[in-house]
Amino acid sequence: MTLDGLYDILLAAQFISAAFVFVALYFITVPYGRHTHTGWGPLVPSRPGWVVMELPAVLVIAALFATGDITLVGTVFLCIWQLHYLQRTFIFPLLMRSGRGTSVVIVLFSVMFNVMNGWVNGWYLYRRAAYDVSWLGDPRFIVGLMVFIAGFVINLHSDHVLRTLRKPGETGYKVPTGGLHRFVASPNYFGELLEWTGWAILTWSLPGLAFAVFTAANLVPRAHAHRKWYRATFPDYPAARKRIIPFIY
Repeated sequence: MTLDGLYDILLAAQFISAAFVFVALYFITVPYGRHTHTGWGPLVPSRPGWVVMELPAVLVIAALFATGDITLVGTVFLCIWQLHYLQRTFIFPLLMRSGRGTSVVIVLFSVMFNVMNGWVNGWYLYRRAAYDVSWLGDPRFIVGLMVFIAGFVINLHSDHVLRTLRKPGETGYKVPTGGLHRFVASPNYFGELLEWTGWAILTWSLPGLAFAVFTAANLVPRAHAHRKWYRATFPDYPAARKRIIPFIY
């Protein structure tokens, strides 16, 4: 099998698996964060586990970029991708609370996805596609970049609100109210959904679309589980607050 053939198979697998993931996650709550529980194998410390999970997304696409024909447009794409993943891999774990740990099974599945997703996106951008420098002025690139940046800012701010809910020495959970937390249970997920929707638009590519679709398949049910948990834990949780998309769902 050629690498182009492998690309086609993995791209199709990402779309198909998204459908199964979307349905399954409405019945199975993946055990990390506030939903951590036993039964999914041994736990690894949260911070190093997070770095291990996200690191392939940084390295795989960077390797494809570095070993291909380096162009201005390709460099811009890499910078946009790494804006999210460098923050997510190295800064976010330093800011997060230590937590109860993450299942090694979740770490392994995340590594597998990030290797596949990084390779599929990188293979397309740096081995199959040919973007002229004029692409940087194309309306699709401009609109997609604006959507990506908006999502990135929402993601960062929403995480900041969550981190600052508790004063030093406090434990337990509280109901967040700042920013888009006033409207949805998981605005950080909404921000990430916007990011990869923007990525799909600004690259105008099937791998970008596959990533956006898989992100929605993963995070929409997760946001549903978050709101369900909030409602069960806090009787006065705002009834009108949506799951992930303000005023819609």
